[in-house]
Amino acid sequence: MKEAAELRDPTEHYHAQPLEDNLFEWHFSVQGPPDSDFDGGVYHGRIVLPPEYPMKPPSIILLTPNGRFEVGKKICLSISGHHPETWQPSWSIRTALIAIIGFMPTKGEGAIGSLDYTPEERRALAKKSLDFCCDACSSCMRSALLALSPDSDPRPVDPQAHRLAQQINFKAESSSSAADSGSSVAAASSNSESSATAERDAEDTASAEQAESSSVAPQTSSEGPSIPAAPSPLQRRSQNQSQSPRYPAFTASPAAQLPPQDTSHTALAVLIVLLTLALAALIFRRIYLAHEYKFDYEL
Repeated sequence: MKEAAELRDPTEHYHAQPLEDNLFEWHFSVQGPPDSDFDGGVYHGRIVLPPEYPMKPPSIILLTPNGRFEVGKKICLSISGHHPETWQPSWSIRTALIAIIGFMPTKGEGAIGSLDYTPEERRALAKKSLDFCCDACSSCMRSALLALSPDSDPRPVDPQAHRLAQQINFKAESSSSAADSGSSVAAASSNSESSATAERDAEDTASAEQAESSSVAPQTSSEGPSIPAAPSPLQRRSQNQSQSPRYPAFTASPAAQLPPQDTSHTALAVLIVLLTLALAALIFRRIYLAHEYKFDYEL
């Protein structure tokens, strides 16, 4: 109620008041920041306060198409409900309004509820924003704020709120720089790990090639029989690694490990030949016995 009394009268830059039937939903209007793509526009939105306000941050929703924030979606700012860890109870709705004006010319960079329209599209939307009227609070943007006079400051004049808004910007930049430094450290660690792995692989490959060359071409002596040279420590290391691999090898099924067997076909062919010979011998013996019996009968 105290903030509602302080913001009752509109200024040249912002105005906010709660709804008549809901103290936790505020509707606001802000002037587009000067010397930007939003200059000359007046933008309307909602601020939804949680029951724990001011201990918890509000949610900010824009209702006027502007090319910087999505319409009807909670925007992601360090002062909004998306970042409760950066909220401070000393901030107020006035601080949120000044922060919105200060954040509009910044880049979206893929944040939640952010847009990156072209400057031409944002200027066109700034002109159209004056025709917007809210059905909930009956505010029209052409008369929502006071007109800028030649003597008025084009930027909001509120030292305390402006200082708090600068703290909001500083927190946002520090969090992004911390994220960048964290990503750079992670990239450096991954690069060091990959280089160390490459060095180990190169060393293992060199030792394996040396062991293979020494086994293919053993040293011989012209005076006596060839005597294999004693393996070097590097060769023993490669042999041990080859005998006990660092990573478990893929184990195939027993059927896949057995080589193709051709003995069954050979045995079958031999068996067929033996059966053919046995059958021929039986037939020959049968014929021989028949002729012998016939010869004895004639005698």
